[in-house]
Amino acid sequence: MVDWSLASHIARFAAGSAPLPDLGQDVRGMAVSAERQLTAYTGLQPAGVSLEPEVVDRGEWAEANLRAMRELLDPVVERLAGRYASAGPLAGALRAGTAATVAAEVGLIMGYMSQRVLGQYEVSLLQPEPTPRLLLVGPNLVSAATDMGIDRASFLGWVVLHEMTHVLQFSGVSWLRPHLGSLLREYMDTVEVRIDRGAAGGLPLLPKPAKLVEHFREGGLAALVQTREQRRLMGRMQALMAVVEGYAEHTMDAVGEEVLPAYAGMREAMDRRRGERSAPERVLQRLLGFEMKLRQYELGKRFCDSVVDRAGVEGLNAVWESPAAVPTLHELQRPDHWLARVGPRASAAA
Repeated sequence: MVDWSLASHIARFAAGSAPLPDLGQDVRGMAVSAERQLTAYTGLQPAGVSLEPEVVDRGEWAEANLRAMRELLDPVVERLAGRYASAGPLAGALRAGTAATVAAEVGLIMGYMSQRVLGQYEVSLLQPEPTPRLLLVGPNLVSAATDMGIDRASFLGWVVLHEMTHVLQFSGVSWLRPHLGSLLREYMDTVEVRIDRGAAGGLPLLPKPAKLVEHFREGGLAALVQTREQRRLMGRMQALMAVVEGYAEHTMDAVGEEVLPAYAGMREAMDRRRGERSAPERVLQRLLGFEMKLRQYELGKRFCDSVVDRAGVEGLNAVWESPAAVPTLHELQRPDHWLARVGPRASAAA
């Protein structure tokens, strides 16, 4: 029902036309070296064939992520289409309007995101068949290294370390992909597009202003429409993704410091880049929930750094034992509580 062709056109337009640069590096060799170095540090073992990194432009990255969005949104929009059956002669117009509106919004979001992302391990959480991909967004890597005034080759190697950590996580931890997929599927199954008839006869009823502000602070526009059950599921996904991202942030620093010739100053430069946003961009990112993503990086990294300081990377690896071992949002802020709960393995590693 979503007009995905329109979404693609809008995404590519919003992504811009920056040419695909020659990075001047053997990215495949970087990925092979990174896998070896990360395996030695973390102990995580990859499963399956090694991925070939793909250097893509912004439009190609947006297209790849639109395919993932299709998996998420098509079932939700189909449920909405069922509600139009009672609209009589207006049903066709309502379907067409919804198809165009959703396509425009998704296309704009993906086009905007394509201008910021540096790399991505793209893995389908809802469909096991598609082959994962390791994407590096060439124009963004070049512009980021230039803007931050850091060595391009070492910066590229640093980003590859981050993304290859995700490869090890999702290929080497057998429960991670299906568990995150089940949480996501359960969440999307609760999503309903519903309009309650208010005093004006056809406008949605909104919660109290204080509740709007509280939810907006936590998760942007998405949080405004969450039920209690959705917030519970979202909290579990946030905690898990904070660990996934924080672990990658930790390893790219721990390994990068040892193997990259121009590592010094990279973390500080990256943190400045993430913090240096114009006021309109900060508003937009908050509206879209991107602030929550940045908090995942920060909170997850602090947790992982703290656990490694206390129990070593072997102790941190207790997070991969099972879904039950994943820290809660409360434990992410209190690593000692998590260490006390997970018990013998982390304690023995200390």
